[in-house]
Amino acid sequence: MAAGSRGKVLARYTLFQIPDLILLGLALVVAVRWWGLSLPAAWLIFAFWIVKDIVLYPVIRIAYRTDGSAADRLAGACGVARQDLDPRGYVRVGSELWNAEVSAGRAPVPAGSAIRVLEVRGLTLLVEPLSSDTEGSAGSSQRKRS
Repeated sequence: MAAGSRGKVLARYTLFQIPDLILLGLALVVAVRWWGLSLPAAWLIFAFWIVKDIVLYPVIRIAYRTDGSAADRLAGACGVARQDLDPRGYVRVGSELWNAEVSAGRAPVPAGSAIRVLEVRGLTLLVEPLSSDTEGSAGSSQRKRS
């Protein structure tokens, strides 16, 4: 994630915390005035609430990202056809099973063949078969790393 994107996520998170802090502040004012809560205790509760928000940010920041869905980031990923794609069927990309359709003008893809994701349309992947040249270079580069 780019630095600018991180700043936007932090700003979004902070803006969502403001109404919460206002409501907490009002509740603490009521507690101090009418229920006898001491002022130092109210400030301690308010400070604890802010620390809680700071501690939780790393855990929930991904919920505030807007850089597209996980499906949008699949373009370019490789996978395996789980059934014949003529023109539709299922493919496995990573550990997930997806609906897929062969790109227009491409030959059907037999089950077990390697594919590459060209784009995502809704919940369907538009794919193409990996050519034998691409498969060979990918396989040889993996063998060199081993």
